[in-house]
Amino acid sequence: MTLARLPTLPGTGPRRPRTLGAAARKPPTAAAMARRRWMVAIAKALLPLIALALLATVALWPEFHRDIEQGRIAYRRGSLLPETGQLTDARYHGVDDHGRPYTITAAVARQTSPERIDLTTPMGDVVQENGSWLTVKAQQGVYLQRAQQLDLSGEVFLYRDDGTTLTTDAATVDLKAGAAAGAAMTHVEGPFGTLDAQGFTVTDSGTVIHFAGPGRVLLNGGAK
Repeated sequence: MTLARLPTLPGTGPRRPRTLGAAARKPPTAAAMARRRWMVAIAKALLPLIALALLATVALWPEFHRDIEQGRIAYRRGSLLPETGQLTDARYHGVDDHGRPYTITAAVARQTSPERIDLTTPMGDVVQENGSWLTVKAQQGVYLQRAQQLDLSGEVFLYRDDGTTLTTDAATVDLKAGAAAGAAMTHVEGPFGTLDAQGFTVTDSGTVIHFAGPGRVLLNGGAK
């Protein structure tokens, strides 16, 4: 008697024995373990360096911010004309070596070289730590960006908030040091009286003004 083979239904054939995932994994080789130890050692060495770099960035960020502020140019209703390199109604913000802010404005600013900007009717304002301020303006000016120097000419006028006014024909302002000087004839009026001198020097953002002689001083209530 011959028995016929019955057809095998899908899913009813012999099954292979299952193995647990942990049993199917191969143990790491010596080379793999050496690579892992090498990566851990590098991570331990790099983490302190990364932390030190982050701390240095936090500590030096005020200096970076200060450098950015010293080179910032803003615009008030003005527009830059690329074909002429000219800026109308310009405003420049910066800080001196002592962190005191100053502002330069001009009706027209024209870039004549990478370092030089010619200004029409420039005006500069300096604010001191105690809140007092100093203003200087002229008909023309030249601003040297890298040196932070402002050369003024034509009816140079300096005004201090205590009521002292100084007029001369030319002056140089060192915005970085908070100083100014001029060698032309100088006329000064203030609460003390009037003074005529052959030059002047301003230091500490206008706190102290020295005059070159010989000169003439007319004090309020008397002459000298």
